[in-house]
Amino acid sequence: MGRLGWGGYFGGLAAQLDGAFGADGAFAHDRLRFVDFVDDVEELLEEVARRERGDEEAADGFEEYVLR
Repeated sequence: MGRLGWGGYFGGLAAQLDGAFGADGAFAHDRLRFVDFVDDVEELLEEVARRERGDEEAADGFEEYVLR
C-alpha cells in the first residue's frame, strides 16, 4: 500500500486495530472475534478505496476471501 501512495493511512489504521494482536504478534482471540476483526479491516479498506478511487468496490470481497 505504501508503494501506491496510501502510506498516510497506516497511522490511523494501526490506532484503530490496536488491541487486536498481543505483544508476541499473535491475534488476540480472547479480546476480539476474528470475524469481527476481518469485518473492521474490510470497512477500513473500503474507506481508503472511497477516498482514493471514489468507490469502495475495490475492497469488496476482502472479508469473504480472508474467511475462506
